[in-house]
This record gives sequence, C-alpha cells and structure tokens, in this order.
Amino acid sequence: MGVTRLKRKDRRNKTTSRLEVQFLKLATNIEPGSRSAEKKGNQIAKNNEALAKAAAAK
Repeated sequence: MGVTRLKRKDRRNKTTSRLEVQFLKLATNIEPGSRSAEKKGNQIAKNNEALAKAAAAK
C-alpha cells in the first residue's frame, strides 16, 4: 500500500492537535489551586510564606 498524502486541512488539523496536546501537557501543573504536583518546600511555597510575613509586618 502506498503512502497517502494528507490534504492541507488535515495536515493543519494534525499539527494543531499535536500542539494543543503539547500545550496541555505543559500547563497541567500551572493551574491555580492545583497543589497536587507541588513539593512542600518548593520555591513558590517559600515565596508565598515570605510575602505573607511581609504583609503581616505592615
């Protein structure tokens, strides 16, 4: 069986869907409120703690 070429629309859809999947994989841990993937002592937690102390000191 020979190799079939995709029409332009199908090629575009293939590329778009691949990029969407890649974007969704990269963005999974960025959602606000999603703390399941964050470690306890990571830099974001340390920053939030420092900001909370600074706000309390004012």
